[in-house]
Amino acid sequence: MVDKKRGIHALYAKDPVEADELVWGRRTDPITRRGFLTQSSLIAMSTAVGASIPFAQLMPGGLIPAAVAQSSQAFQIPGKEGLIILNDRPVNAETPAHLLDDDVTPAKYLFVRNNGTPPVADRIDPDNWVLEIDGESITQSRSFSIAELKRRFRHYTYQLQLECGGNGRSEFVPPASGNQWSIGAIGCPSWTGVRLRDVLEEVGINDDAVYVAYYGADTHASGDPKKVPISRGVPVAKALEKETLIAWAMNGEDIPHMNGYPLRLVCAGWPGSVCGKWLNRIVVRNRVHDGPKMTGTSYRVPCQSVAPGSVVPEEQMCIIESMPVKSLITFPKSGIEHALGEAFAVRGHAWAGDLDVKTVDVSIDFGSTWQKAKLKAPVNRLAWQHWNAVIEFPQAGYYEVWARATDSADQAQPMVLPGWNPKGYLNNACHRIAVRVA
Repeated sequence: MVDKKRGIHALYAKDPVEADELVWGRRTDPITRRGFLTQSSLIAMSTAVGASIPFAQLMPGGLIPAAVAQSSQAFQIPGKEGLIILNDRPVNAETPAHLLDDDVTPAKYLFVRNNGTPPVADRIDPDNWVLEIDGESITQSRSFSIAELKRRFRHYTYQLQLECGGNGRSEFVPPASGNQWSIGAIGCPSWTGVRLRDVLEEVGINDDAVYVAYYGADTHASGDPKKVPISRGVPVAKALEKETLIAWAMNGEDIPHMNGYPLRLVCAGWPGSVCGKWLNRIVVRNRVHDGPKMTGTSYRVPCQSVAPGSVVPEEQMCIIESMPVKSLITFPKSGIEHALGEAFAVRGHAWAGDLDVKTVDVSIDFGSTWQKAKLKAPVNRLAWQHWNAVIEFPQAGYYEVWARATDSADQAQPMVLPGWNPKGYLNNACHRIAVRVA
């Protein structure tokens, strides 16, 4: 029985097993705020806050009680390590650059971007999960189970970049609303599934098809079941690319819950918001999709450059498509010390939306001069590319190492910031790390 005087502190007993027994009455995983992402027990929540919750029935699904959210205990996301939490309603978390050093992003280090509340993990039944396909421009509506998708269509595996359109938002001035991502809303895991093209061709697409869009099983943060948190799409040509997958596996294992288990769309090179998670419906439209987060300023930028702070009319905003060229320094970690006279090895990744990266250069003099890095080809189209360089510092002191990528269309990253936009999208400024040479 829980000591009511301990209230929330019972949740953080020194012995994780003790905490489990106090709160849940059984032994499970150590309990932290992460429990409210997967559990909906009123008793557990009441125990955690040390009192009954009079309006518990009105609490949005997946909401983390403020008493828990404001605790000094580190927020944890099941299956993730080292991520920086930007928001817990809905849950959003980015990855520090030095944890993205792997050629293939491990599941534990892939960022989390939610617009709504994910379906409760222990209520997901992949054996009975159904994907519906319909819309104005489909020949005949169909539905598939995951088992049917696996049985009826050829499987493909690609390493594919996934980047939030707001990655880098925190650097814009004046600031833009939304999660203040720095540089960690990017990853490039390996995805396995079937081609969306193969599935749509079997179902049949009419000649008037314009857009392909998705719906997922996540719910609106307000708790209103009639509201859809996000439903975005891409033009038919992008949807039919061979790399666009209906995926059930990441790095050879089930997709992590917070990254879309048991089924998601992966449409690489465009904003990650077009890659619907907890996928349960695909629609083929005879017009540009108009679902939530497709209109207004959502995932749109001014069609022409505007002055910072401008109010831009909706008709002058264009939908974001291919993401801009970008690079990341993943080794070493920013803020290190280095001995003068010793070679300094630096490495990272670069990507360019639908394009390839042509070159990567590094600078130690704030962009006055540049040194070419060694750049590898991508393992497949729409995967990021690895680069490395060896630098020599001329004297002791403080340095910044900058990385700048140029894509196959000869577009290079800006050294500081790209053009301002109302929602803080598409910041592809050079990444930089601090080094003190002594």
